Amino acid sequence: MANTDLNSAARTWQTMVDSNQALLLRKSGHNVRWWAEQGRAAGLRTDDELRDWMRDEHGITGYAQYAVSWEMFGYPEFMLRDADELIDGQYEFHPHLRPIADAVLAWAAATDGAEIQMRKGYVSLHSTRRKFAQVTRANKTAVDVTLRIEAPIGGRLEAVHVRGGDFFDRKVRLTSVEQVDQAFLDLLETALEQNS
Repeated sequence: MANTDLNSAARTWQTMVDSNQALLLRKSGHNVRWWAEQGRAAGLRTDDELRDWMRDEHGITGYAQYAVSWEMFGYPEFMLRDADELIDGQYEFHPHLRPIADAVLAWAAATDGAEIQMRKGYVSLHSTRRKFAQVTRANKTAVDVTLRIEAPIGGRLEAVHVRGGDFFDRKVRLTSVEQVDQAFLDLLETALEQNS
């Protein structure tokens, strides 16, 4: 998958920003700019002050608060990067692993119902319902694809030790692009179907 294709196929943090702003509007009836103006008028100078004020005086908690915090105090630098910059950063010092990630992302970009969401340290794959896989550079020699899948451990599917309630308890470790084969893609397809 060429880098230029990734920007058109993947979503970045902007998806989360938009979602949080929409949540804020639904919860409060006011948009992020209105809230930022109110926060400035109240003399709020820190993120903690803003969060306490929104929770205690207005009952606004969670992700809806992030939208206002980012508007008032700025976005983290990594949230302003596009998809290519994010993936480039993940594999900057391990370029030999990039073709493995690119092969997995090429499958996602070409598969109906799969969506790519870029993050600073990993890439998540989502169905229309929820996240079903995560692609992460595991170490200097491998890329891990962690799956939310109901399938027996064995073969290439390894157990992942997780906290209670975490459904991403299976992974496939990839050390070469040749391992992104039909057997692996079948696991991805199964995870997508189970989470759609």
